[in-house]
Amino acid sequence: MKQEKREIRRQEKETGQHARRRNLFVRKIRNYAIIFGVIAFAGYGLYLLSQSSATKGEDSSRVIPLMEATHVTVGSQLPEYTSNPPTSGPHYGQTAHSGFREETIPDQHIIHNLEHGDIWIAYHPRVADEIKEELKQFGAAKVIITPREANETDIALAAWGRLDVFNIENNTLPVERIKDFIKRYTNKGPEKVPGASGGI
Repeated sequence: MKQEKREIRRQEKETGQHARRRNLFVRKIRNYAIIFGVIAFAGYGLYLLSQSSATKGEDSSRVIPLMEATHVTVGSQLPEYTSNPPTSGPHYGQTAHSGFREETIPDQHIIHNLEHGDIWIAYHPRVADEIKEELKQFGAAKVIITPREANETDIALAAWGRLDVFNIENNTLPVERIKDFIKRYTNKGPEKVPGASGGI
């Protein structure tokens, strides 16, 4: 009788150990599956991000010789800048708010934005209202869009030490060209300031 009880307990113990081993194995498989799923999901996300951040066209911009980035007071006598619009040089101590603007803002405020790594889309006021509406899509934390009468072309894309200028053809805005410029040159200024620039 005692022998039978011992045998039953031994079998129960072995059955319990077997069940625990099986449960441990199932948990390990489940955990590996979750880890693999997370890695695969993250990899796919990085792939999509790299695809969306990849530029699609040729770089039409040119390098502009840098000028000394000194702060000057409003109304100070200013030098002749190395490009139109300027992409570096003496500027005011206050930046301009990013986004689409309908009012003209002095270049010297926006040069400070460029120093912080922002992009400036300067459009000549003569461009069609449809083009101005299309430009609004680019208004973001690190992009400022303003009218600028002094432009020699319809559109000027400016970053710190970089400039791309062009006229609108067939009333069609070259959206990919603008997107590519923003992707290439955002946060390339000498002062890294994350997020939107505050100011006027």
